[in-house]
Amino acid sequence: MNCKYSESELMGMLRNPTERERGFRCLLDAYGNKLYWHIRRMVVSREDAEDAMQETSIKIFSKLDSFKGESSLFTWVYSIATNEALQVLRRRCGLFRSLDGEGVGEILRETLYAETDMDASSAEVLFQEALLKLPTQQRLAFNMRYYDELPYEEISEITGKNVSTLKSNYHFAVEKIKNHIKENAI
Repeated sequence: MNCKYSESELMGMLRNPTERERGFRCLLDAYGNKLYWHIRRMVVSREDAEDAMQETSIKIFSKLDSFKGESSLFTWVYSIATNEALQVLRRRCGLFRSLDGEGVGEILRETLYAETDMDASSAEVLFQEALLKLPTQQRLAFNMRYYDELPYEEISEITGKNVSTLKSNYHFAVEKIKNHIKENAI
């Protein structure tokens, strides 16, 4: 399905009971791939990303009536996807462990090595290792800014963090990534 609708047209379809299902398919067509890779970069595992994407889709559909339009539709679905990715991390790494603890990064690095394609370059793996060493909030800010190219204001709406905190998290993430690559490059 290749849907080319503006966000307002898409919202009109989603609010109309006779067009809701088609609107939902168009929504997933428009944002599904971005949401999947956003989740995948956070949880690393393909299987976990697929599970989180399925949960994201279910939550989006079930909560359509509660969407008030105070933010963009994109921001709203990204928030749901982000929360689902964080839920997967909490389940995987233990509910009582801080998501910024070293154990989370270690679990994710093990997953990275298990799922890394043998054709992946050593530079690519080194960069991914550096990302997975970051505390979760720094990694989230980095991923959304670097990969998704989102402005800080939109990341703020998605995560509920203030812009200055996000800028700080991004800055520290970049510095830590640079240092990891310098220290481990061959």
